[in-house]
Amino acid sequence: MKTKLIIVAALIAATCSAQVSLKSEPGEMPQIKNAKLETVAAAGNLQQQIEAFASRQNGTAWIGYSVPAVSSHRTICCYDGGWQERSCCGTCRLSSEHNTFSGSRDDCDDVEVTSLAVLYRVEDKKIDTIRIFSQNCSIDAGGLPVWVITNADPKQSVAYLSTFVTKDQDSHLARRAVDAISEHADSSADAALDHFVSAEYPEKTREHAAFWLGVARGEHGYATLKRLIESDPSDTFRDKLTFPLSQSSDAQAQDELIHVAKQDSSSRVRGQALFWLAQKAGKKVAGAISDAIENDPDTDVKKKAVFALSQMPDHEGVPKLIEVARNNRNPAVRKQAVFWLGQSNDPRALDFITSVLTH
Repeated sequence: MKTKLIIVAALIAATCSAQVSLKSEPGEMPQIKNAKLETVAAAGNLQQQIEAFASRQNGTAWIGYSVPAVSSHRTICCYDGGWQERSCCGTCRLSSEHNTFSGSRDDCDDVEVTSLAVLYRVEDKKIDTIRIFSQNCSIDAGGLPVWVITNADPKQSVAYLSTFVTKDQDSHLARRAVDAISEHADSSADAALDHFVSAEYPEKTREHAAFWLGVARGEHGYATLKRLIESDPSDTFRDKLTFPLSQSSDAQAQDELIHVAKQDSSSRVRGQALFWLAQKAGKKVAGAISDAIENDPDTDVKKKAVFALSQMPDHEGVPKLIEVARNNRNPAVRKQAVFWLGQSNDPRALDFITSVLTH
């Protein structure tokens, strides 16, 4: 009872008017407007504080906080309407049913994102939605109550978010929790994501956590993905790891993807690695793809390598495709090369195909 009274007192302690920009340590909150806005200092256990708030609500309300985010220029805002105002960081409506998914992009005013706002919607005294925003995104709360907790502990935030990720099923709420965890600039986020990619969790949850390990967790994320793609017993899951590996900012990631394309025991995984390598282009990548066409023992992998050539940006793969179409010893591979040359709309491909038809 004493703890509850302390929490209630803290919640009542600070009240702010709507349409103000809040700043809190260590992170900065986005601007929140059209809200019955109140702030409260973090007190005790974050999960207990949020659940106590939720238990007192009779309708819809929001509660949230900010924490330091992994350093990036990746604005986290919303797809619907949020990009049109103030360049691409406009106003996101919390209550819009068509605007409930947060997205990110990296071309918004080159703003360095350092803070992450995590907002929980309370409905029927329970959390039913989680949304995240970077500090440069403006939020319209639709006139609803919004409680902002200042000085929230990032570790407690990760711990609370982790309670939404369960081992029995993948859910929308679990995915949004993993999204939020991945943006925390705290080592506990690495540990949580490592846990969620373990075989204890549903396949979809594992794939989602792996995606963020590649996109947002740098060196640590790369190390985890490398371990998994080299040791996980499921080819289906290892296949899904090639994309996050291709997105990793770690300098070793491309070499690892080339290694997988050449050496993995599964033709399915080798082929998928080739596909994502093609999106990165570059001489080293082109060499790995050519090597697969010449040396991979599986014709299906050779055909995927030919497709990968066709996917290289700026038609970089066209000369090699022509070479394969002319000289490869495997007729299925030559046929595949001609097919993708025909889809390329490249004048060099047209010249080659014309020469074949006229001789």
